[in-house]
Amino acid sequence: MTSVFSALHLQVLQRDWLSSNQVVFMDPQAHSASVVDTGYSSHAPQTVALLEAALQGRNLARILNTHLHSDHCGGNQALQSRWPQVRTWVPQAAFDKVRGWDQERLTYRLTGQTCHPFHADEALVPGQALELGGHTWQVHGAGGHDPDAVLLYQADHRVLISGDALWRRKVAITFPELEGQDGFGPALAALDLIESLQPAVVIPGHGEPFSEVADALAISRQRLGHLQAHPAHHARHALRALMVFHLLEHRRRDRQALCAWMAEGPLAQREAVCRLMREEPQVFVPRILQSLVDDGVVQLQGQEVVLA
Repeated sequence: MTSVFSALHLQVLQRDWLSSNQVVFMDPQAHSASVVDTGYSSHAPQTVALLEAALQGRNLARILNTHLHSDHCGGNQALQSRWPQVRTWVPQAAFDKVRGWDQERLTYRLTGQTCHPFHADEALVPGQALELGGHTWQVHGAGGHDPDAVLLYQADHRVLISGDALWRRKVAITFPELEGQDGFGPALAALDLIESLQPAVVIPGHGEPFSEVADALAISRQRLGHLQAHPAHHARHALRALMVFHLLEHRRRDRQALCAWMAEGPLAQREAVCRLMREEPQVFVPRILQSLVDDGVVQLQGQEVVLA
């Protein structure tokens, strides 16, 4: 992969699960660069420092977001402040949401996560061709996890930037399902699209780049098929994941306060979620926390909850 990435003038900054990976492109004809995705807001100072080191004095000319979940665009504002001339590209379907800074439609209220306001300059349109690092990349729509999301594909070297549409061994939350909308159908269609592109290397939004694409597609299809057949499992998976994300951000929380935060939040209050869980949030949220304790994901230290 190293030789392919070198030929494409790109570098992958692999982050942890609170922040997405960043893909940095160096323009061989100009003293400038572009970055795909920017991590979470609480990691923004680290994102700036990592990019400064990677750019080695170059100007950051473009930010591109595969989608606008908070762990993929939470560093946008900080990068726009550090490089004021940067142009920010977001998926076409999300462009007006950013222009009006609609936190409900951008899902930040739903997830209880933070994203500092930023501006958008250009739209990433499915079917569009972009030049990154001196090579042409195609934009493709990829619904499911986020109905607005896009993929970036370089056909000559068969490299795909998949955002959260494809990971190596896991599947992302399919958020439209939590709103009572079809999400599994578009998520499976995104996998069909990826298979049709025939990438040799995938740079996911989280985790290491990988070349075992057929295996990853098979695992994703199997897991999405299971969740589609058992939607209550998906709702439980989403609640667990968001509670863990909250703890990754805050490090430790009082047990009662943590349960109240989730039970009173928009996600747990959604009609579709309550219907699937078959209980009121005040009942199922403590059960979600206990399942994380039982699985060794979190620990109770007195009245406080911490990550294991």
